[in-house]
Amino acid sequence: MAKLGFLGLGIMGYPMARNLVRAGHEVAVWSHTAAKAQELADSEKAVFCQTPRQVAEFAECAFLCVGNTAMSEQVVLGDDGLAVGARAGMVVADASTVAPARSRAMGEKLAARGIHFLDAPCTGSKPGAEKGTLTFMVGGDQEVFDRVRPYFEPMGKQLYYCGGPGQGLAAKLTQNLILSNLLQAFNEGMVLSTKAGVDPALMLEILNNSAARSGLISFKAPYVLDRNFETNFSVKWMHKDIELMLEAAKDAKVPLQLTSVTERMFRAALDAGLGDEDICSTIKVLESESGVEVRRR
Repeated sequence: MAKLGFLGLGIMGYPMARNLVRAGHEVAVWSHTAAKAQELADSEKAVFCQTPRQVAEFAECAFLCVGNTAMSEQVVLGDDGLAVGARAGMVVADASTVAPARSRAMGEKLAARGIHFLDAPCTGSKPGAEKGTLTFMVGGDQEVFDRVRPYFEPMGKQLYYCGGPGQGLAAKLTQNLILSNLLQAFNEGMVLSTKAGVDPALMLEILNNSAARSGLISFKAPYVLDRNFETNFSVKWMHKDIELMLEAAKDAKVPLQLTSVTERMFRAALDAGLGDEDICSTIKVLESESGVEVRRR
């Protein structure tokens, strides 16, 4: 068993770290909200740390899962960050979804100190984090990934090596680009059919037995019909990812017209106060504009 670290104990990070502990590893934990780290230390016998630096001093490999690029940079490169306490040869795996260019820059700064860095964003939302069935998309040195791959396995069942630095993030942003646009198409279709008088449950059954069937619709639609918007993946964090997609597309000179429309709808959901609700709550924006609600009859 290894000495590992985990930083960032939110909706995803807490169960991910817990799964590492339950797999038998010694895990040092830190969170911006210290009470979460203390709770995990008390309930699962993790090692409580007051700073990211302390995690690095303990661990041979440290994972982090935080909300945005600035948070990731602070945890890794801040005054009391991982880089300060890390020894040469340590591996830092960032499971956050952040800007690829800035992630690569972090990796270069760590490499100058002899520290290995992997961008390792994941998908699967809260249920996948709790069950240890996440999908990881990894960029960086393949030899380093192969060495620490067993540490990923308590957290995820699908592990994809995507290429060099930033390639894991490129894959993750592509996956979320398609997912967010599918969600917007679902919102528009369901609001339109409901306004036309079609029973939403019947419409869902039709979708699930047609070429329009998708895993996203099968998973998210029942929550919408039951008006259950408890957060598995929040509107604010998906909107952040969409902004990263558009930024990457601009750098690559790839026009993303459809994604630009989806970004505006997510921004409208933020303006409506839905930022902390699940992404399926974005349907409320179109419902409000259309005077109809998609729910079970």
